[in-house]
Amino acid sequence: MQQAKFNASAFKLSLIAGAIAAIPFSTSPFAQEQQSIDEQDVEQIQIVGSRRVGRTVNDSPVPIDIIDASSIEATGLTETNMILNSLLPSFNFPQPSVTDGTDHVRPAQLRGLAPDHTLVLVNGKRRHTSALLNLNGSVGRGSSAVDLNAIPANAIKRIEVLRDGAAAQYGSDAIAGVINIVLKDASEGGEVSATYGANVTTMDGVPNLEGVSADADGNLAFNTGSDRELTDGQTFTLRGNMGFEWGDDGFVNVSAEYRDRGESNRSDFDTRENYARDADGNLDEREFTVNRYNHVYGNGEVEDYALFVNAGKAINDSIEFYGTAGFSSRDSIGGGFYRRASDSRNITSIYPDGFLPSIQTDIQDMSVLGGIKGYGDVWNYDLSLTHGGNALEYSVVNSLNTSLGPTSQTSFNAGELEYNTTIINADASRLVDTGYFYSEMNFAMGAEYRHESYEITAGEENSYIQGTFGPGGVVTDPVDGPFGSAGSQVFPGFTPESAGENTRHNYSFYVDVEADVLENWNVAVAGRYEDYSDFGSTFNWKMSHRVTITDALALRASVSTGFRAPSLQQQHFTSIATVFVDGEPTETGTFAASSDVAQALGSPGLDAEESDNYSAGFTYSPTANFNLTVDFYRIDIDDRIVLSNNLSGDAIEALLEGTGANQARFFLNAINSRTEGVDIVSTYTLNTADFGAFNFNAGINFNDNEVTDILEAPEVLQGAGFDQSNLFDDVELRRFETSSPDSKVNLGVTWSYDRYNATLRTTRYGEVEDPSSIEARNEIIPSEWITDLDVRVALTDNLAVSVGANNIFDVYPEATRDLVDDVTTFSMIFPYSGFSPYGFTGRYVYGKVTYSF
Repeated sequence: MQQAKFNASAFKLSLIAGAIAAIPFSTSPFAQEQQSIDEQDVEQIQIVGSRRVGRTVNDSPVPIDIIDASSIEATGLTETNMILNSLLPSFNFPQPSVTDGTDHVRPAQLRGLAPDHTLVLVNGKRRHTSALLNLNGSVGRGSSAVDLNAIPANAIKRIEVLRDGAAAQYGSDAIAGVINIVLKDASEGGEVSATYGANVTTMDGVPNLEGVSADADGNLAFNTGSDRELTDGQTFTLRGNMGFEWGDDGFVNVSAEYRDRGESNRSDFDTRENYARDADGNLDEREFTVNRYNHVYGNGEVEDYALFVNAGKAINDSIEFYGTAGFSSRDSIGGGFYRRASDSRNITSIYPDGFLPSIQTDIQDMSVLGGIKGYGDVWNYDLSLTHGGNALEYSVVNSLNTSLGPTSQTSFNAGELEYNTTIINADASRLVDTGYFYSEMNFAMGAEYRHESYEITAGEENSYIQGTFGPGGVVTDPVDGPFGSAGSQVFPGFTPESAGENTRHNYSFYVDVEADVLENWNVAVAGRYEDYSDFGSTFNWKMSHRVTITDALALRASVSTGFRAPSLQQQHFTSIATVFVDGEPTETGTFAASSDVAQALGSPGLDAEESDNYSAGFTYSPTANFNLTVDFYRIDIDDRIVLSNNLSGDAIEALLEGTGANQARFFLNAINSRTEGVDIVSTYTLNTADFGAFNFNAGINFNDNEVTDILEAPEVLQGAGFDQSNLFDDVELRRFETSSPDSKVNLGVTWSYDRYNATLRTTRYGEVEDPSSIEARNEIIPSEWITDLDVRVALTDNLAVSVGANNIFDVYPEATRDLVDDVTTFSMIFPYSGFSPYGFTGRYVYGKVTYSF
């Protein structure tokens, strides 16, 4: 990985008039984590979205969930994305496989929107995104999102999830909501833990292969037994967290994590003939002994290291320093499609039995943040500098470049992606007695400057070149061909034409006010101006209301506009493959929207997505032990950025004449969408004298996504015969609409008694569609309940043991072969859909030992 670069630019400020709310976001109480926070501690928490010093979590005009460290630990899960998927009804984290880089940085969704429609903060400051652009057919195709799994779970004090549009407060990406990771800040004590677990499972509807023979017609015959039983995915996680005093008035909190996860393979056996038949048409004898489980479908091997430091210290009575730093490294491997021995992409002298090429990634992520907070008699202020970077280096192993012939190497450096951002932020707030309102008005203003860079580094030459050997590595005419497949199998390296570095900067300014205009009516109004160097400026606003009807009942509502700037990855990602057409080399692939190739097809470049957010609901808390919140929402997004189909044909070739390309795809603002739904969240605490305390929780999300309009194709493409129907296929549109659950129900109870603690959760994931361009292969994944159990016993005041299981009843999505009419070879080899919202690796059991001090 290249060292993350610090790019400094002049700090620009622009003053505008407007108003933005220092909104007092409090919690829509969710799960037992809400109940575990002491009431006096709650009063001191200033949570995401509030710019008023001392604001509490009790009176929010918009919904927010808080998940604390004890709830994170009780899941038994070791990945932050999977923890959120387990605990939040509006969060979706499928676990696709055989999707190239997406296997290694899996995207997640809030409210069924794109992964990059959710803004991620760490300690209230913007977190950088991953360098990866998801391009394969998974949820989140065409997006680059924050890699939440780069943040170790044991470094987290709590997670705040704001389920409302917040672009007017934080800027780009906060359309679906905001996730704020608050790091631990204890100045003493700590804990170390060791967790070991594995999948202990039986693949539902997938029989085990017992033997292979030849039938009476001389074809392969397969003998199968009962459903396949597996124990795999062995995972060892070692964690440590410790707080240190920094003088008399400061802290340094350090968290470290190591995780080693083994492969979990849910592929079925391959029924295809692997070898060429002999001259008499007979099967090769090796067909009866070759390994038929020749694909890896599920979780690949992963080794993670992470270190996070969070610190703070009072400089004097009115000024405080704070800082965080984090580094993580992930080495992972994901399989591609198996190349059989007789495949034209194989060279039998290198792989006589065929081969499974794999993508190996080295992902390194770093961040550093420093700032000061000042508390004056009149003004409070916050000045900070943040830098973050993410780099993903591709290697291809167990592979070859067919066109290089029998001397081809078998491993390749395929190139690197790197993203960096530097942010300078200044905020100030004060209370103003206007004489017009019931309370003092909170006035806040601030400015931010952000610089971003995105770089693609070419792979080694042999990873992308077209050699002179033909299919199968046979000798061919060095000029006229035919030629074998160019580049390293499974993932050709980035070419020099794809490589390059691009940068941009933007600055923003906001002013905000908030007050109780009447004793029971809080009003907040928000506005923010941003200017980007690559596409222009935008202004967004927000207004929210909370009306207290009784001590138990309050109404709340908000309306806002939002935006999402096109990411540098979407603007500049280029992946070019050289193919030979009639003996002539031509370029095909994904081209930047501003490239000559895209412009020849009429690309106007990319502009920001724009949204209108509406939310209305109520909170009901008749007693301290019961809470209920209901919130309706609607999100309209215009000019969403999507990836076009691969455009080809005679008319396209005519348009591309002189560019060196003969087919292409590119990003453009092309659809409008509407998301509607409702969140229902409730908690109840029951304290008993003889049986301990029971904390019950329920969370329900109903969500509907609809593509309301497909914008007209550029005039140049219309002239070439391309319109709404063939610029974007129906499959891509249905991914937007139906690839996330239409509903999700989380039910749970935590029981605490003396040294014993148990958590039982069950989640119903609603129906999901895995769309296909062929109707007979379209797959509807039925709804399903997944149940988790964690039991913890404190052996001493310092030592505790936990045992548990995720998906304790070993539930799988229904096998694809039973859900589609047209069963193909690969719907047999890959028996479950990668769109399953709860994955497809089955039951996971674990044990954990924790020592606290």
